Amino acid sequence: MLITKELVEYVAELSRIKLDEQSAEKMEKELGAIVEYMEVLNKLDTDGVEPLSHVFNITNVMREDEVKESYDRADILKNAPERTDETFVVPKTVE
Repeated sequence: MLITKELVEYVAELSRIKLDEQSAEKMEKELGAIVEYMEVLNKLDTDGVEPLSHVFNITNVMREDEVKESYDRADILKNAPERTDETFVVPKTVE
């Protein structure tokens, strides 16, 4: 894959970053080097190699779900500046 100036400008636009001419040229070279290295890795024989998500053989330690007593809703809501009978009232954030 050839990294062009247009591709760098497109990626910069998607990333919402502004690059001057010098930075764009530098980025073009750096992205090109990354893509070249990926091509080297693609040529490696990985048949029989099991995919892994972590370099160490670890697993998550899960605890049992336990139902516990909760706080009283009225006690939680009593100090709220605005509330309904069951919930906090917060300012609208999305139009």
